[in-house]
Amino acid sequence: MRAAQDTSRLAPPPGERRAPSPAATAAAGAAAPRPPRGHRLRGRLTIAAFLLPALLLFGLLVLAPILVAIYTSVFKWNGLRGLPDDFVGTANFERMFADEVFLGDLWRGAVLIVLSLVVQLPFALGVAMLLNQRMRGRAVYRMIFFAPYILSEVITGVLFSMILSPDGGLANLVLGTVGLESGWLSDPSTVMPSLFLVMTWKYFGFHMILYLTGRQGIPHEVTEAAQIDGAGSWQVFRYVTLPLLGPTIRISVFLSVIGAIQLFDLVWVLTGGGPAHSSETMAVTMFQFGFKRYQVGYANAISVVMFAVSLVFALVYQRYVMRRDTEGAITAMRSQR
Repeated sequence: MRAAQDTSRLAPPPGERRAPSPAATAAAGAAAPRPPRGHRLRGRLTIAAFLLPALLLFGLLVLAPILVAIYTSVFKWNGLRGLPDDFVGTANFERMFADEVFLGDLWRGAVLIVLSLVVQLPFALGVAMLLNQRMRGRAVYRMIFFAPYILSEVITGVLFSMILSPDGGLANLVLGTVGLESGWLSDPSTVMPSLFLVMTWKYFGFHMILYLTGRQGIPHEVTEAAQIDGAGSWQVFRYVTLPLLGPTIRISVFLSVIGAIQLFDLVWVLTGGGPAHSSETMAVTMFQFGFKRYQVGYANAISVVMFAVSLVFALVYQRYVMRRDTEGAITAMRSQR
């Protein structure tokens, strides 16, 4: 009788299933039959068949141009007569880093990056937080602020080249009434601020949408709990919203820096790099030497440096800044399998 009572105590209640022990689970996994070798091979061949077109396109359109640029960067070549044969070694790179215009390109690129991180992105974040509030017509405001990003860089450049024209441009017509006329894009002292103004108008809407999407992904219960605990609006933003927006902000910073390093079309349409090289970027200088002066070897050397700067920044940024985000994404993917 006592043994029966002890057994009944160990038995689970009616209707409740006891979870299998780890040993039983391991034994069941070991006993499960493995799929046939032919089935696994067919699965791998199917994966390879689907990946092959993408890999071919990536190789032809990305890897091959990079390798060609690296190869021709050590030659003196105009890109017209056959394959390059005048090997100059590192002369193109030595010439590049002794060129004041290229060194100015590096400085101007750094200025655009700093201005983007200090002015453009905080402005986009502030507008996103404002448009996340309940207000009449906020959908219209979102559409208006995002609309410049839809326009192509060429259209934006042509539009602002007319607005900022020193001779009868809309900006001088309006500001001239209060004595604030400016040379805008034709004055070396104002061309970079004017260029950054156009960049902000063009791209801040994209970052605003990123921040707005990230903010809407934060559960309302989290901010509501902070408010119940006595936190004010600024404290909720500083200690709750901003940390939870961390992954979105890090992606936005990454895209902004890479975009500033590779900036070309907007500058080319607005100023062509002028006046007197005061608005040139690395991409504009590369285009000038490659397609205007037919010094393709030197232009490819510039492209190699631009690629190296972008690659090093991307690797370092993802390794030390976005590491936690990528690890979290990988963990989430594994948990869903």
